Amino acid sequence: MTFDLQPTLQGELLQLRPLEPADFAALYAVASDPLLWEQHPARTRYQEPVFQKLFQQSLASGGALVAIDNSTGTVIGSSRFNGYNPAASEIEIGWSFLARSHWGGRYNGEMKRLMLQHAFRFVDSVIFLIGPDNLRSQRAVEKIGAFRDGSRTDGTGCESWLYRIRALKQPG
Repeated sequence: MTFDLQPTLQGELLQLRPLEPADFAALYAVASDPLLWEQHPARTRYQEPVFQKLFQQSLASGGALVAIDNSTGTVIGSSRFNGYNPAASEIEIGWSFLARSHWGGRYNGEMKRLMLQHAFRFVDSVIFLIGPDNLRSQRAVEKIGAFRDGSRTDGTGCESWLYRIRALKQPG
């Protein structure tokens, strides 16, 4: 079975669907908040030219999803599957951000739960690469059960903490 990097996933609070070029304005409206990026290694992503580059990379990745609030139908953020490694039975979830109006756990928790459920159909392990100073994201992945499992250089050449969640194996 081939890993579907851009599924449509439906939850109680939100829907995740493949990112499309037409999503730029709505997603930039969320990403233009400087406080979203204050702990992130790329602190200037709120600037339109910087976000435009990220958006184009997200489209090109083939694994980016946009998050839509079920109650309003509005775009509230994004996340991405990346680096599928069948030999290691591993994939990364990253590049995640949500509008501040949706911070506090319920939306991020559901977004990650939907992505994890999908990923564990194909892999045994999901990783998250998080900047050492990004305490907000570290706490968020710890809340969903990830544990720190060393460090790794990310795609930009920065050292990141590696957090991991392993699939629960059924006895038998």
